[in-house]
Amino acid sequence: MNFKLAAIIIISIVYLYNLALSIIRARSANNPIPKNVSDIYDSETYARWRSYHAEKSRLSIATSTVSFVIDLVLIIFDVYAAFARLFPAEMFQQTFAVILLSSLTSIALIPFDYYNTMSIEERYGFNRSKKSTFWLDQIKQFIISTALITGIGAMLMWAHTTLGDWLILAVAVIMTLFALATSFLYPILSKVFNKFTPLEDGELKDKVTALLSSHGYKVRGIKIMDASRRTTKSNAYFTGFGKMKTIVLYDNLVKSMTTDEICAVFAHEMGHGLHKDTLKNQILTFVQMAILSVLAWLTLRSDALFSQFGFSAVNYGFAIILITSVEFALVAPLFGLLVNLHSRRAEYRADRQAVKEGYADALISALKKLARENFSDLAPSPIIVKLEYSHPTLSQRIDAIERGNS
Repeated sequence: MNFKLAAIIIISIVYLYNLALSIIRARSANNPIPKNVSDIYDSETYARWRSYHAEKSRLSIATSTVSFVIDLVLIIFDVYAAFARLFPAEMFQQTFAVILLSSLTSIALIPFDYYNTMSIEERYGFNRSKKSTFWLDQIKQFIISTALITGIGAMLMWAHTTLGDWLILAVAVIMTLFALATSFLYPILSKVFNKFTPLEDGELKDKVTALLSSHGYKVRGIKIMDASRRTTKSNAYFTGFGKMKTIVLYDNLVKSMTTDEICAVFAHEMGHGLHKDTLKNQILTFVQMAILSVLAWLTLRSDALFSQFGFSAVNYGFAIILITSVEFALVAPLFGLLVNLHSRRAEYRADRQAVKEGYADALISALKKLARENFSDLAPSPIIVKLEYSHPTLSQRIDAIERGNS
């Protein structure tokens, strides 16, 4: 079998698929806005949104095209194997070299990221990052991602050489634990990029704490993240496992929302906890890791596969490239379709919890504010929603909230 040709075909199919979605996404700007969200943008703001949406769509297409060309060049001309041979140590050749090259090629995409942040986001009033902050973030991301993927490559090599056919179960378990550990460590990793300060005593702290405590949640702390250093957009989230939670609020959110609106957001998040959505997501994570493990087992069974890409034997760094960027990329849309369907249903359930807590109107106003501040697409194409959206559209959520509160 010509594995190289198959890889080239798959990469091309994935690119064309994403390109088609990008075009559909761009054309959604012409969709009529549903009546229940028509008050979010006035005519002038909506014209700005359409211009913003068009610029972001063009940039997305350009970025994915450049990435596609780079991937093709690296595969067709056996660049990964040639680069690995520059390192005399076999361990570096087996894992680090290929991963390092993959990380280095991402540098070619930094100008697109820079243009997005310092030009598009700047012109539309969302960016607050300084140039120094942008470049420091890029360096941190490069170091962290390279280190993490190198660790995964080393784990894959150990599992294959030590466990043989038990690789499937071992990698699935280890990668699931790794994903859970990453979630657990996320608050710590976040401190590399942002500062967190405790929320001052007052009505907001008392009401959020009381809301969660009434359902058995213990609040480790409520932190304010200095998101305004980089953006004007808003968000909020829980961290932590089980009933012990740390609450994180963007400082933009605290400034723009009322106490009841913030409580509504966390009544929604609490709904996820009460319905065990995090546990269900962990099961889905294990299924995804199991699929990746089967692909890893199939990929690592033959030296001949790697020889077609210029390697003399199995290369674990390149295996990760094949597994994630080629093989899983082919099945990811189907898996994503199922995961997103489950996620959208979970969002409806969480919204219903906020309604039960008496925050229906506050949740609607909070969602509208978030949509306005984040410059959300109010009328995305249905096919994009089904394939890519982990949340229902704002119009769908408001309609469901109003029906549940009637």
